[in-house]
Amino acid sequence: MSTCVAVLLLLTAVVTACGDDGPPTIDYVLDARIDTYNANTVDGNAAGVLMATTRMLPGFSYLGAQGQVTPDRDIGTVTPVPGTGLTLRYDFSPAAGFSDETALDCDDLVLAWAAMSGRFPGFRPATTAGYRDIETVDCDLGSRTATARFAQGRDYRDWLSLFGAGTMLPAHVVARLAGVGDVVRPIRDGDRAAIAEIADAWNTGFDLTPGPVDPARFPASGPYRIQEYSQSGGLELVSNESWWGDAPATSRVVLWGRGTDAERRLSEGAFDVADVSSGIVAGDVVASGSEEARLPIPKPNRALAVEELVLAQRGVFAELPARRAFASCLPRDGLAREFGQGAQIWNLRVLAPADNLAGQLNGAFGRAYARPNLPRARTLSADASGDAPMTVRIGYLAPMQRRAQMVAAIAESCRQVGIEVVDAGSPDITPAALADDVDALIVANGASFAAAGAANPSRDAFALRGGDPLNINNYRNPRVSGAIDRLVASDLAADRLDLVRTIENTAWATLPSIPLFAAPRMQVLGPRVDNVVSGLGRNGTGWNMDRWTVRD
Repeated sequence: MSTCVAVLLLLTAVVTACGDDGPPTIDYVLDARIDTYNANTVDGNAAGVLMATTRMLPGFSYLGAQGQVTPDRDIGTVTPVPGTGLTLRYDFSPAAGFSDETALDCDDLVLAWAAMSGRFPGFRPATTAGYRDIETVDCDLGSRTATARFAQGRDYRDWLSLFGAGTMLPAHVVARLAGVGDVVRPIRDGDRAAIAEIADAWNTGFDLTPGPVDPARFPASGPYRIQEYSQSGGLELVSNESWWGDAPATSRVVLWGRGTDAERRLSEGAFDVADVSSGIVAGDVVASGSEEARLPIPKPNRALAVEELVLAQRGVFAELPARRAFASCLPRDGLAREFGQGAQIWNLRVLAPADNLAGQLNGAFGRAYARPNLPRARTLSADASGDAPMTVRIGYLAPMQRRAQMVAAIAESCRQVGIEVVDAGSPDITPAALADDVDALIVANGASFAAAGAANPSRDAFALRGGDPLNINNYRNPRVSGAIDRLVASDLAADRLDLVRTIENTAWATLPSIPLFAAPRMQVLGPRVDNVVSGLGRNGTGWNMDRWTVRD
């Protein structure tokens, strides 16, 4: 299965070397903003940090090329325990450890659960999906075995994805930063003061900026570790000498994310692998001096990510008539034609085009807002704003040529009915900007500015669940939240179909967000790089980075 509306280019670019005497180097350009080691915070998730950390911090599973959850037995095994309700046994590999020679064990798993369960105050996770359903995690300090018991009736359908790549940060580093002996005992004993310190360390202790990198703060548990980080030199990854699995096929990979030299490298073709949103820079992304060969564009109905506008629930969009007015002047049909690269208008929020149920449902929703209805928009706008003109600030992570053009197209359409649309794109934008600094955000599903999605939509459905951090506009509807809780625990397709209908009918009636089209992404490869397989999920093409090879 190929990534939606991606263009896979076979380039004749020469793989960069680290100097005549240095090891072969693969330069990988991605559209993530790599400003933290923690992909699990609201900002880390939005920035797309998992694209960078998936082979530095592996877990009990990873998202494969098609976004499918795949067990990672280098880390250990997960085994359902027979009995009433869902109980999982986690067994760590005896060899598993961090690059600082500290064991990878139960402490790291307990920290991940505490941080993302929503049960302990102070933590700021991107979502509590799945982890909130775990009632207890039983283990001894430093043990290689842990048992997770789910609450009665809360058998999370996507349980294999829990404690996956990027989720288990080094608990011993968090303990040191928090000034506690370990993280397990305070969490087990409910020590509020210690938990507050642990939460602060988890939230902010892994902030990562170009400059000197302290290896003691950023130990790796995967085949790669961080060597250096600079704006001009990118994030340099080298082989982790403590890795117990198969050694990386190429010992040095440099990641060029937002805030480094990525845009210039894309424009000039100075890279070996790229995985970016289409239209991130003007013109085609082609390696310098290459002969371009395009493969057939894959079918957009296999996408895992959908581009959407998330609307604030306060400010100009506090009342439903204002949201309806804006949706009525939005040229969704034209946006899909001009910027969707062949994708149809997408009308679903909790299912992506690749989902087996999506084809049966997409055409049944959003028809009232498929194309502009200017008379309706004008009437609703007048009712919502009175004499004062309506102004809508649309934010997105800049620079992004395509999204800037999208905002301009929206502005041109809505201006006809007296709604002014302001381009509020910014290189520093975060989800927290919604309502205070912007009235709408362009993101991919799962509140991401970069790669998004997974084959199982359970996690991303929480973008509409009241009280979940993934719900970045704080939309609250008990009917929708209840349906999502049942959806992520249901295995029967018929039940899921009815629940999706409930969610979408309510969401289209209340307009917390407006889906647009399958998120167009582009993977670009050089011919001297082998074993690079495009990734459809939120971890991107770097999902098998340690298997990439350089031809002689």
